[in-house]
Amino acid sequence: MRHGGRALWFVIFAVAFGTNVPTPLLLLYRAELGLSPTALTGAFGVYAAGLVPALLLAGPLSDRVGRARVVAPFVVLAAVTSLLFLAVPSAVWVLFAARFLQGAVSGVVFSVGTAWLAESRPDAAQATAVALGGGWAFGPLVAGLLGQWGPAPAILPYLVHVALLAPAVVLVWRIPETLAHPRHGPLVDLGVPPGAGRAFVLVVAPIAIGVFAYAATAVNVLPLELEPVMPGVGVAVTGVVAGITMGAGVAVQPLVRRLGVGYAGAVALGLGAAGTAIGLLADTSGRWQLVLPVSALLGLAYGICLATGLTLVARLADPTARGALTGTFYACSYLGFFVPLLLATVGGGEFAPGLAGLAVVSAVAALWLASPAARALVRPPAAVPPTVAPPPPG
Repeated sequence: MRHGGRALWFVIFAVAFGTNVPTPLLLLYRAELGLSPTALTGAFGVYAAGLVPALLLAGPLSDRVGRARVVAPFVVLAAVTSLLFLAVPSAVWVLFAARFLQGAVSGVVFSVGTAWLAESRPDAAQATAVALGGGWAFGPLVAGLLGQWGPAPAILPYLVHVALLAPAVVLVWRIPETLAHPRHGPLVDLGVPPGAGRAFVLVVAPIAIGVFAYAATAVNVLPLELEPVMPGVGVAVTGVVAGITMGAGVAVQPLVRRLGVGYAGAVALGLGAAGTAIGLLADTSGRWQLVLPVSALLGLAYGICLATGLTLVARLADPTARGALTGTFYACSYLGFFVPLLLATVGGGEFAPGLAGLAVVSAVAALWLASPAARALVRPPAAVPPTVAPPPPG
C-alpha cells in the first residue's frame, strides 16, 4: 500500500503539472490570435465548465466501481489533451476545447485521486496538497521560462508535460484498488452526510472557494493587467508568479498542522484579503514588482485553504461516500476560476473595483471563520472515534 501511495502521489503531481502550463502562454496566444481580456479570462471559465461536472460525477462513480477504473483512463486523456494544445496557434476554438478537456481530466483525477490517496496513506491531506501544489507550481514556471526564452515556445512546454506523464500512464494501471465496499448510491451525489450540511455550506464551502479565487487572482488577473508595463519579460514573470503562488501553497503545509483547522481557514482568508489589497495597489499604480509579494501572500492563502478544506472533508465524510464529498469540495473550490471573469464584469472591463470587493469580502469571511460559532460547526464529537486517519489537531 505504501508503494501504491507513492505512485499515486506522482500520478496526481504529473496531471497537476499540466493544468497550468497554458497560463503563461496565454500572453503568446493573445498576441498571435488577437484575444481580448474577456476571451482570456473566458478560457479559464471554460476549464471550470469542464471540471465541475466531472467533479460531481466522478466521485460518486468511483464510490460504485472503484478508484482505479475511473482515474486510469483520464491520466491517458491528460497526455492527449496536452498534445491537442499544440494546435492552438492555428485556431482559437482549439484553445477552448483543450481547456474544457483539461478541466474534465482535472476534475476526475483530482477528486477521485484524493479519495484514493486518503485510502492509501495516513497523511493524505498534506500529501495531496503537496502533490497538487507542486504540480501547479512547476508546470507554469517551466512553461513561462520556456515560453519566454526557449525554442518553439508554444510547443516545447506541452512536450515536457507529455514526457512527465509517460511514467504516470504506466504506473496508474499498477496501483492497487483501495475501495473495499462499493457503494450503490445515486450517480449524482454530493456526499454530504446527514447533519453536516450547515458545516459544509457555512465553513467548508467558503474555504473551498478561496482555494482558486486567490490563485486565479494572482496568476491570471494581475500579470495580464500589468503586462503592458513588463515589456519583454511578461511571459517569464507570469510563469514565476504562478510558481511562487503554488510553491508558497506547498511550503505552508507544515504551518497548517500547527494552526489546526479551527483557525487555519480564518488565517487563509485574512492573507487573501491582504494579498488582494496589495494587488489592487499594484494594479492602480502600475508597480508590477508588487505582484511578487502579492503572489506569495495569495499562494499562502490558497495552500492553507486547500489543506484545511481537505482535512475538514476527511473529518465530515462518510467513508463510503468519501469520493462524492471530495468531488463536491473540489467543485466548490474550482468556482474560484470564475473570479477573474467576475472581477472584470463587476468593473466593466476594469479589475480594480472587483479587487477591492474581493478584499472586503475576504476580510468579512475571515472574521466569520474565526468566530466560535463557525469553529463549533466543524468540531469533531469527542466521544466518536474517527473513521479515517485523524486530522491535525484543531
